[in-house]
Amino acid sequence: MISLTPLRTLDLASPPSPGRPAHVSAASGLATVGEFLYVVADDELNLGVFPKSGAAPGHLIRLFDGALPDERAARKASKPDLETLLLLPPASRHPHGALLALGSGSTARRFRGAVLPLAEDGQPGGPPLPIDLAGLYAPLAGTFPALNIEGGIVSGGMLVLLHRGNKTHPANAIIRGDLAQVLAPTRAAQPSPIISWLDLGALDGIPLAVTDAAVLPDGTPGLPADCLVFTAVAEDTADPYRDGPVAGAAIGMATLDGVVHRLDRVEQRVKLEGVAVDLRGGVATLLLVDDPDDPDVAAKLYSAALVP
Repeated sequence: MISLTPLRTLDLASPPSPGRPAHVSAASGLATVGEFLYVVADDELNLGVFPKSGAAPGHLIRLFDGALPDERAARKASKPDLETLLLLPPASRHPHGALLALGSGSTARRFRGAVLPLAEDGQPGGPPLPIDLAGLYAPLAGTFPALNIEGGIVSGGMLVLLHRGNKTHPANAIIRGDLAQVLAPTRAAQPSPIISWLDLGALDGIPLAVTDAAVLPDGTPGLPADCLVFTAVAEDTADPYRDGPVAGAAIGMATLDGVVHRLDRVEQRVKLEGVAVDLRGGVATLLLVDDPDDPDVAAKLYSAALVP
């Protein structure tokens, strides 16, 4: 069993809009770059930026134009449902790398994402660039009757996405596609991806569903070279749209072809939605964020030991 160490709440220097709380409440994806933590929230149009050390309040970077309604049901129907945040390698358009935020794809409104170029020190290096994910997501509907993209990494020029199951369709999956094709500025359908199924079992009778992933350090002892670390939760919900009670969470490691090499239950009952690997002094530590499913409750940042 893995125990989490609470580090801080994700408080903001100012609220995202008048009348909203000054914190990130629905943290759903996490990336660490230099001395900064970046967090996407599935109920916002913004990206949260926090110092990696200390508890100073963070700030928001606008990813999409417009505004979301405050009423909870209307906000849920209108939001882009950003569930994935990953680091892109340097390229001609972003020589110091970039962050890629992706919608879940669970409705057509959620077929969008954004690329945020980074500066050399890990801070934002330019305005966000919106991307249309229809060419990637729409063809997956035949394989996934309830598509729900919740995490991803980049590995060897491939964009690796994780589909989250639910009680009705409990199968989780690892989806691999060509990164350059996904980022191309076109709505054309992408080549067929490689799909591997990820069997995580259940906690207390509720299927475990994957919620995020991160790249493991090269040469992690006892694991194959193409392993990723992932979070999963047992949430009592029958579809990708509705939330439900959480029975527990787990942290695991798996290869890109879906072979699980480790799966440990988390001691605390929290809805873990984001994971990143922090390397300091040659020691790898997991950083994790949760989603309290309550806009009035601030999400938290945790750490946990990386045990291969």
